[in-house]
Amino acid sequence: MKRTLNIFLTLVVFLSLALSACGPSNPTPAATQPAGTEPPPAAPSPTPIPAPANPNLILATTTSTQDSGLLDVLIPLFEQQTGYKVQTVAVGTGAALKMGEEGNADVLLVHAPSSEKTFMDNGFGSDRRLVMHNDFVIVGPADDSAGTKGAATAVEAFQKIAAAGATFVSRGDDSGTNKMELSLWQTAAIDPAGQAWYVESSQGMGATLTITSEKDAYTLTDRATYLANKANLQLEILVEGDPALLNVYHVIIVNHEKWPNSNLEGAMAFADFIVSPATQEVISTFGLDKYGQPLFFSDADKTDADLGLP
Repeated sequence: MKRTLNIFLTLVVFLSLALSACGPSNPTPAATQPAGTEPPPAAPSPTPIPAPANPNLILATTTSTQDSGLLDVLIPLFEQQTGYKVQTVAVGTGAALKMGEEGNADVLLVHAPSSEKTFMDNGFGSDRRLVMHNDFVIVGPADDSAGTKGAATAVEAFQKIAAAGATFVSRGDDSGTNKMELSLWQTAAIDPAGQAWYVESSQGMGATLTITSEKDAYTLTDRATYLANKANLQLEILVEGDPALLNVYHVIIVNHEKWPNSNLEGAMAFADFIVSPATQEVISTFGLDKYGQPLFFSDADKTDADLGLP
C-alpha cells in the first residue's frame, strides 16, 4: 500500500513538471515610460519655403563676380533659401548700370562708386548698400620689359608702360575696371587712345587676361579674377598695394517707382541676403582654401567712409 502511494505521488509531480514545461512562456514585459516624464517629441518636419509671388529675378553684375566663381557659390544659396530664380547677366559695370537705368534689371552688384552715385542721384536706384572689396593689380610678363615692378604707384607704372611702348590691353568696355584704368591714365597725363601699344579687348576680365597673356602684355585686373585664372596665364602681379587701387562693390535696388514692373520684393530679398552675416562670412572665406587668401573682404558692417571713399 505504501509503495502504491509513493508511485502515485511520483506521477503527480512528473505530470506537474510536464504541464509547466508545455505551457506558454512569459512574454518580455513591455518597456514603460518612467513616471512623471513625457515621451520625446518627434523631429519637426522642415518648413517649406513659401513660393515668392514673382520668383524671377534679374541680377546685372560685373564680370569679376562671375569670373572669380563667387556667384557660383552665392546664387545657389540665395535660391535655396528664398525660392527665387536668378537670371544673372554678367557684363561690365557700365552696362549693368545702363540695364538698371532702362528697367532691364531688378538688382545690381557693381564696383564703380562714382558712377553708382550718379545712378542714385538720377533716381534710378532706391537703395545702395556696401557689400565687399578687394583690389586692382597690374599684371604683366615675368621679364617686365617696362620695369613696372619698382614703381611706387600705379600711375608711375602706367607712365613706365607708355614710355616703353609696351603692349597694354584695356577692357575698353566701360566696366568698373575700365573706368579705374582710364582714371589712372588721366592722372598720369597720358592719352593712350590710338597708340600702337594700346589694345582694347572689349571683353570681360577673364577673356582680357587671356589676351594679355597671349600678347605678353600688361593689363589692370581685379585680384580675384586674376587668382581664379592664374594657372592658365603667363602673367605675374607686378604692382599692388596702392591705395588708389581699392575695388569696392555695392548692391543697388532698382527704383520700383520709376520701373513698376521691376521685382522689388526679389531685389530686396537679394540685397538683404548678400549683406547678411551668414553670407558675409561666406564672402570673407571664399577662395581661402584654394588660393591661400580670400578673394574678397566683407564690408557690410562698414561705411564708405571707413574704406576711404568720399
